Amino acid sequence: MTSIVTSIFQNVREYVAVPRVTALRLSPDATRLVAVVQSLDPDEKAYGTALWEIPLDPDAEPYRLTRSAKGEAGAEFTPDGELLFVSRRPDPTEKDSDSEAAALWLLPERGEPRRLATRPGGIGAVRAGGDAIVYAAQVLPGDSATEADRRKARKDAGVSAVLYDDYPIRYWDHDLGPAQPRLFTLDGTELTPDPGRALDQASFDVTPDGSTVVTTWRIPTGAGTSRSELVALAGGERRVLATSEAHDFTGPVRISPDGRQVACLRERHGTIERSFAFEVWLIDLTTGEGRPLAGDIFPMALAWGSDCLYVAADHQGRRPIFQISLDGGDPIRLTPDDGAYAELNAAPDGSLYALRGAIDAAPAPVRIAPDGTLEYLPTPTPAMELPGTLTEVSAMAEDGTEIRGWLILPEGACAENPAPFLLWIHGGPVSSWNDWSWRWNPWIMAAHGYAMLLPDPCLSSGYGQAMLDRGWGDWGPATFGDLMAITDAALKLPEIDDQRTAAMGGSFGGYMANWVAGHTDRFKAIVTHASLWNLDQFAGTTDAAMFWQREWGEPGGPISRRLSPHQTLDKITTPMLVIHGDKDYRVPIGEALSLWWDLRRSEVDSQFLYFPDEGHWILKPGNVIAWYDTVLTFLYRHVEPAFEPPAVSGLIDLGERWPTR
Repeated sequence: MTSIVTSIFQNVREYVAVPRVTALRLSPDATRLVAVVQSLDPDEKAYGTALWEIPLDPDAEPYRLTRSAKGEAGAEFTPDGELLFVSRRPDPTEKDSDSEAAALWLLPERGEPRRLATRPGGIGAVRAGGDAIVYAAQVLPGDSATEADRRKARKDAGVSAVLYDDYPIRYWDHDLGPAQPRLFTLDGTELTPDPGRALDQASFDVTPDGSTVVTTWRIPTGAGTSRSELVALAGGERRVLATSEAHDFTGPVRISPDGRQVACLRERHGTIERSFAFEVWLIDLTTGEGRPLAGDIFPMALAWGSDCLYVAADHQGRRPIFQISLDGGDPIRLTPDDGAYAELNAAPDGSLYALRGAIDAAPAPVRIAPDGTLEYLPTPTPAMELPGTLTEVSAMAEDGTEIRGWLILPEGACAENPAPFLLWIHGGPVSSWNDWSWRWNPWIMAAHGYAMLLPDPCLSSGYGQAMLDRGWGDWGPATFGDLMAITDAALKLPEIDDQRTAAMGGSFGGYMANWVAGHTDRFKAIVTHASLWNLDQFAGTTDAAMFWQREWGEPGGPISRRLSPHQTLDKITTPMLVIHGDKDYRVPIGEALSLWWDLRRSEVDSQFLYFPDEGHWILKPGNVIAWYDTVLTFLYRHVEPAFEPPAVSGLIDLGERWPTR
């Protein structure tokens, strides 16, 4: 195993080079465990992925299974234990093979990978059952057999235009179209000819006998809105399993080992009067009869046991695994620790394999015994010594609700040497500080001297429906009250300097950072990333307009006017750093451009860090380094930690870096 690294969070260049485990798959006989691992490419300009074998012996070493310049992902086992994956790697059996489209490959336990299937638009997700292998592929509208010629014709004609008839047209960081997702079997049989946009972001599974595919299916409902059903595909027919005008049936979709039932998530549509809600939904594949399977929990991952369902659900700043009986009854918590579990894989002996992360632990493969006993397995991610301590804090909101959060104190913080304070507001808004984040890592800030408060205010997941109800349709005022209550409590600690304070957040956290800027001058600096500024403008440009319209009403209505941070521009005096990526379709760049212009014309001390080639998240290694460098420099200017500033990469022009002391 790799030895402990002691300075990884102080040097962002070293931090971005740490390999990360992103997915985990267990073979049907539970003899093999394979992970998808992300690591820096040799030129250090991008990340690539590869498949790694995770030994089931805790004393063994993990080892890499695949190597190619294009990388490998989408690991999935067939019922007989062969390993499937997708990759853009060239096929060595073909002359001058250098396709940019991802193909489906098979890696036998012994031997070289061989290509199983290709599509002109590439292959995405893959699932297997019985003798059937089913994969998703992006296909231009029309006959899939002639797609290659039609793609070539578009390319030769220099056409990139897409003509839409309905909404949506984009998703997070990519366009929807002109190709449409379709499902195929390995022999090329098309299961979903001409589906339109029904399979956008679809989750699907295959029955153990390979006879049926169950998938989510999006249908338009008029006026730019849509909802998602669950359907079964078999014998050339599509049968609706679950549908409701007031709900979406969403992934993950998981079919039981006996092929008789399917589990998924059911989302109740929010309205102006009522918050949206999630529940685990169980459906009989023969009759289509469905019922809820768990109480007031916020499910995130599902896996079938032999006679139960395992659910990883947000809960009180953690994400434990619950065991749910099919006969009803309350969920039984299986993992009692502070972990956040994902990538659940059930073994025949009743044990579970999963990735366990936490605020203070990077995701790592673990084995969980039926009694909840935890055993760590070898991992390609090195052990990392954390530059501080993690504690849990709480405060009472005005309505008597307990607001809890995580507090990180940097090394050396004490009453004689109090640390500067940084309030970090999570995104979502329905989310929780409960897991490790490679992208937004508070330990980097702790390594540079900051005490970090990671609170879960109203609208946070894992506290029951009442916590969502408290902030539904009241984003700014309700959340602001919760954030200030727990901030006040944290600032009373002698280890924290209540005079050197800052706040930051991204997405919804950025919205709240903007709201904070317009409603208090208590902070010395504010960092706002991918933030909402003018809600009427945002509502018409985001990729998910119908979701927000359900909560706020139509653009220009009283709710969006009341909750829009731009209404208090004249109250902002705190220095602000605005950060945004041009390819962000969830919170489009217009929000940052509008905010930036408003700050400049108001002569607020501010800077704008712009990423022309990034989306909602900043993902390229060089840009990640520039992000942290800029944020740390900005905070140093205005908050001044009690030590020397970090070494700045020099990759971007920051102007005069340090104030005269």
